[in-house]
Amino acid sequence: MMLSRKYRYIGLACLSLTYAACKTPALKGKIADRTVPAGFSDSQDTISTAQVKWKEFFTDPYLTALIDTALKNNQELNITLEEIEIARNEVRARKGEYLPSVGIGAGAGLDKVARYTNTGAMEANTEIKPGKEMPDPLADYRLGLYANWEADIWGKLHNAKKAAVARYLSTVEGRNFVITSLVAEIANSYYELLALDNQLEIVKKNMAIQQNALEIVKLEKESTRVTELAVRKFEAEVLKTRSLQYDIQQQITETENRINFLLARYPQPVSRNGQRFAELVPAAVHAGIPSQLLANRPDIRQAELMLTAAQLDVKVARAQFYPSVGISASVGYRAFNPAYLLRTPESIFYSLAGDLVAPLVNRNAIKAAYYSANAKQLQAVYNYERTILNAYMEVANQLAKINNLEQSYDLKSKQVEALTQSIDISNDLFKSARADYMEVLMTQRDALESKFELIETKKQQLNAVVNIYQALGGGWVNTDR
Repeated sequence: MMLSRKYRYIGLACLSLTYAACKTPALKGKIADRTVPAGFSDSQDTISTAQVKWKEFFTDPYLTALIDTALKNNQELNITLEEIEIARNEVRARKGEYLPSVGIGAGAGLDKVARYTNTGAMEANTEIKPGKEMPDPLADYRLGLYANWEADIWGKLHNAKKAAVARYLSTVEGRNFVITSLVAEIANSYYELLALDNQLEIVKKNMAIQQNALEIVKLEKESTRVTELAVRKFEAEVLKTRSLQYDIQQQITETENRINFLLARYPQPVSRNGQRFAELVPAAVHAGIPSQLLANRPDIRQAELMLTAAQLDVKVARAQFYPSVGISASVGYRAFNPAYLLRTPESIFYSLAGDLVAPLVNRNAIKAAYYSANAKQLQAVYNYERTILNAYMEVANQLAKINNLEQSYDLKSKQVEALTQSIDISNDLFKSARADYMEVLMTQRDALESKFELIETKKQQLNAVVNIYQALGGGWVNTDR
């Protein structure tokens, strides 16, 4: 009867502890808004270019070789791969926390108890064997197995492991995002290099035209049809164009080295396609529907996984309010003399204990951790929504840019054609004294600027196609790394 009453009191105490600990503070919450517009503009095309492998999207063999080298050697990507390994080890650590920990231990000690104490008096009157007193001092030798286990009745440890898994998966998506960015950056730099090559070629041709015009002006001066001012003006224009040549060469060097840096190699010439830049045709792009961005964009998937991890962290923090149940056990041999250590069953010892612990005094610290976890969860929600919105904006902007650049390129092509023809016309008019030298000079300058603008527009077209491929989430699908 007394024993039953004792257990009843223990049960009531446990219930009281559980009730006091389980009262968690209320939190404000927010559900992530995953809704996106039905389509981009009026398009309802469900085919997305993001599913196309980068080796199929980029057909230039020199460009694909550069991208392939970068995916093997790029330092930033390799750093990201090590972050994945770190996250994988975190999962292993979390998984081990909710499994029992078992260890083996051995030890030895010596204990001298004062004679005139309760323990000393009892040991003095205790015989190990008939006629053999307790050794003084008393040695202690032990060898055994020890186990500890926290019963995860509230899912705290399990949720912590799931949060670690979500973070691990987010680092994988982070790697994919680095890959899409790397592919896009190399492609854009490659097209910039081709554009600079084309500009340098135009400058050299324009120098020949200007030099020819200078010779004509010199002849006209000898015949007193123009003054020395005209000659000096044309000479200055030739020198300006020659100076522009070296500016472009410097840009070529810097662009090559930017590519070399992405490929993790020291400066060297970058092999590239020798075909005329103006003949390059931007690849056709299918934007698909906005909802596909949630599956295709690595940064969106990463943000979603980080949100999942933050939500699990809140559950882990909430479980800190609840009582924890721990179980410990040990078994082995123990004796005061090594000769008796392995005697069975006299030297065998074992123990089994359980404890229930609920937080009382340190609840403020637990509340602070709980509130912080919830605040981080809200941050993850807003970051997820912002990432989706940013992805949609990027695609919408690039779609509009592709359309506007196409119209602009057609008009600039006609402008270049007209100004190129006007060079010959202005020279003929100048020879027949029907145009002055300034008209010839300005015509040549306008023609050069228009050709540069045409090349720049073509480069922007190619960059826009690369950028929308990245914005749609292309470049990482079926990548070997």
